[in-house]
Formats: sequence, structure tokens, C-alpha cells
Amino acid sequence: MYDVVLLTLGSERDASGGCGSGGTCCGGATGADTDPVTGGDTTGGDTTGGDTTGDGGGARGDADGCATERPRVPVLACADALTARGARVQTVTARSDAEIDEALSRLDGPPRPDGLTWPDPDGKTRLVVATASDGQLRAVLRRLVRRYAPAPSRRPADLPADRTLPDLPPVAVLPLDPARGGTHRDLAAQLGLPRDPAAVAAAVLDGTPRRLDLLRNDGGSVTLDGALFGAADDAGRPLHWRARVEVDDTVLTDGDELLLACAIGNAGGYAMVDDVTLLAAPDPADGQVEVAVAVPVVGRSALGRKRVRLEVRRARGRAVSVLPREGKVPYLDDGVEGELTRKRSWWIEPGAWAIWAI
Repeated sequence: MYDVVLLTLGSERDASGGCGSGGTCCGGATGADTDPVTGGDTTGGDTTGGDTTGDGGGARGDADGCATERPRVPVLACADALTARGARVQTVTARSDAEIDEALSRLDGPPRPDGLTWPDPDGKTRLVVATASDGQLRAVLRRLVRRYAPAPSRRPADLPADRTLPDLPPVAVLPLDPARGGTHRDLAAQLGLPRDPAAVAAAVLDGTPRRLDLLRNDGGSVTLDGALFGAADDAGRPLHWRARVEVDDTVLTDGDELLLACAIGNAGGYAMVDDVTLLAAPDPADGQVEVAVAVPVVGRSALGRKRVRLEVRRARGRAVSVLPREGKVPYLDDGVEGELTRKRSWWIEPGAWAIWAI
């Protein structure tokens, strides 16, 4: 039977320093050029799978239901369901990156001749991540990437040609909060994953891995769902900004035009903003990223009156870059706030991570 690690991220008040330098497991401060996951400076171009200057953890503090000292009811219920099926369960509340890494070390494979740390493809240990937000799930995936992605100088021959990291170990997702209404659905809802603890336990023990694409970026972080650039004022009116946006060899905007929004979609969480469809068909398993920009275009009616329409331009590809032309561009990345002042690039890692699904 399987060993199961049931991992929950602890809140920032439970440990000094939180998850990494300057960050927290459930909500590090963000600022200009600060990655909402890493909590550190993202002006460097780290593409080795290592960190930049910090390594925080992703979600929004206790307001979003981060775990505290006592495991929450869904965690206990899932542990009971797993134990009833004969699994050996260990519940872990991680309050630092080191504690996350210690839990993830159980997924390591045997030593390799090249000395790389590699996931065990035949391991009997399975991981369940209890999440109050997509940002928390991303925090764990980022640590998996940091653990297993080799430096370019140590790239092994058995690494897929279109990837910079091996197949990451599958994870099961245990949502800690009920599905929320509205246009934005969390990743578990988008993927049709169970929310009932007993059903999650069944997926862990009886399911098969469903492989999904992963977005990495040159700030050392990852994206599971997508990112949305832009903001509104206090009255709800969208603010204008400028940036150069490229998808592979396609330039969606050169940076001279005003923009209202830009969406980078691996999945569909940011497919729509208000009543505007930005992303047409984002698919987290098609090996491509879909990108859209919303550009206000001024025209004239037949009577000569000024009219403004919204033009949405889309492109699909393997990589995307966003270069702000002026000031700070606010954004959400897997639901976590950040501000971009310098060029950021994302690229797709096809089928790099996986979930347990029935």
C-alpha cells in the first residue's frame, strides 16, 4: 500500500521569516519587480531551476484560509479516508521552504550516476496538497521545480528535448474552501477535480496521473493557470498602460498603443474579464500558451460621433514576453498580486506536472 504525505502550508505568523528570505508560505509582500511567489527580486534571468534572491510561498495570508496550528476539517477527513483504505498517512504543516522541501524529499528517486536529484517514477509515496488558493498549490510546484530542474550545464541525456525539467511527481489537490461563484474559478474547478475529501482520497489511491503543461518564467517562478495584466481605478474604470507583448515571433502590440488588459493563459481562469472574452480556447494540456491583449480603438460613427471599441488580439505559441514601456504594470499570477516594471518571459513545459485523477 502507499505512503501518503498530506501537505498543508502554514500561515506567516507561525514561523519567523516565513517561506524563504523576505517571503511567507501564505502571503509574502510584493512590490515592483517582486515575484508574488518568490518574494524576491526578479530582475535577473534565472532559467536554471534555481532561485533568484528569495523564495516565498504564494497565497494571501490568513484572509484566504491559510492553515494554522490545527489541521482543518477537510485535511482530517481526507486522512481518515486514506487510512481506512490502508494507506500510511503523514500530515505535514509546512511553515518554511525548508519544511516544504523536507516533505517533497520523500518523492526522490534513487541516486543517479550523474548526481542529479530526480523524482522516483516508481515511488510508493504519493503527495496530497491541501490548498486554500491556487497560489498555495503553485508554491509547492515551484519547490518541486527548484528541486528537480537541472542547471543547463548539467542537462542529462534522458531529459525530454522540449523540456528543461523531468516529469514532476503527480500531486493530488484537496481544496480547503468550497467552490466560489462568479466568473473566476479556481484551478481545481477548471480541471474538474473532486472537492470532497473522500473523493480526493479515492483519486490518490485509484486514479492515474493526468499530465498538464507548466509555465516557467525567467524570474524563477511558475504559473499553473495564468496571469492577467491591468487594473482599474477606485470607480472600477480600467486604467490604460503600454507594453510590448510578443508570442514566439508574433508581436501583439509594439508598446506604442494603449492597452486595457493582457491575459496569459495556460488554463482558463483569466479567459474572461467582465463581459470581454480575452482567451478563446486555453488548454492546460495542448503544449501551448494562449495570449491576448485588449486594445481600445477610437473610431467615428456615420454621424461623426467619437466611438471607442475594444479590439482583442490573440496568439498561441511556446513562449511569451511582456515589456512594460512606462511605470509599473499591476498583475495577478495564479491569483497572487504583483507589479511588473521590467521585461518578463514565460515558456511552456509540455506535460511537466500532473494531478491524480479518476
